[in-house]
Amino acid sequence: MDLQENQTNQENIGEKTGVVVVVGRPSAGKSTFLNTAAGEKVSIVSSYPQTTRNAIKGIVNTEEGQLVFVDTPGLHASDKKLNMRLKAITTDALDGADAVLYLLDSVRGAGEEEALIAELLKPYQSKMVIGINKIDSADSNRQAVRAAVSHYLSDVPSERIFDVSAKSGDGVKEILGALFLLSPVAPHLYPEDYYTDQDVDFRIAEVIREQAMNRLEQEIPHSIFVEIADMEMKKENLLWVRAFLCVERESQKGIVIGKGAQKIKTIRVESIKELRKIFSYRIDLDLQVKVVKNWRQKDTLLSRLIK
Repeated sequence: MDLQENQTNQENIGEKTGVVVVVGRPSAGKSTFLNTAAGEKVSIVSSYPQTTRNAIKGIVNTEEGQLVFVDTPGLHASDKKLNMRLKAITTDALDGADAVLYLLDSVRGAGEEEALIAELLKPYQSKMVIGINKIDSADSNRQAVRAAVSHYLSDVPSERIFDVSAKSGDGVKEILGALFLLSPVAPHLYPEDYYTDQDVDFRIAEVIREQAMNRLEQEIPHSIFVEIADMEMKKENLLWVRAFLCVERESQKGIVIGKGAQKIKTIRVESIKELRKIFSYRIDLDLQVKVVKNWRQKDTLLSRLIK
């Protein structure tokens, strides 16, 4: 299913407009769903939990209307300062939404964390659509997940519960249809050719962070953030960017740089390749590593990074 072709071939989009908050455990496939539905790369994807740190908007335009998706950070049980801020992003977004899309990972059992999320979502069952994701996996156990959903969220009607593969696109169209049924007729929030409202510097930082996370091991991915220090359009089709991969400890700096600076070179080259797919102009990336000690405990910095 080519959702992008389906969307861009529409001469006019329908009259409905819905703001949809996407909720789920870490690595449930929220970012993959958003990218597939939008037909473009909106949110970064990694096998590491809590890749998403912000409420990221993706926009889907069809003949039925416009859906504005807010991809929230993965929710899990933790009282760490960073995790509490990530949870606050989700709870703040829920009240203002027209619909809620709850994605569950059919490969993992519905344990204590799923019960906590379901408890948070109970007041929103009247505007909820549920997707049981990763049904194309050999380890999928969709029946057990459906049973847990029926137990925790019994007021969500069966016609709003779908099996889906966010990766292949199976079931995505059906979920979009259910979300449009919950959406009001209202003016569209964005022009038809928009698929995200992210600023250029944010998108560049997220792509760099994605490439770094997917090439680093163990605790390092959670200890990094990307700072865009400077951007300048050198020519009509060339944007120069200076960025820093920031880590918490001096010992982590060498790991990110790698032997002979090979690791940071690879992150830079692969980031540029990915950015070429997103932007119509070329990007010249100056990428360095620096230490920002214990950044995950600094309220001022967290407020700037997570919003």
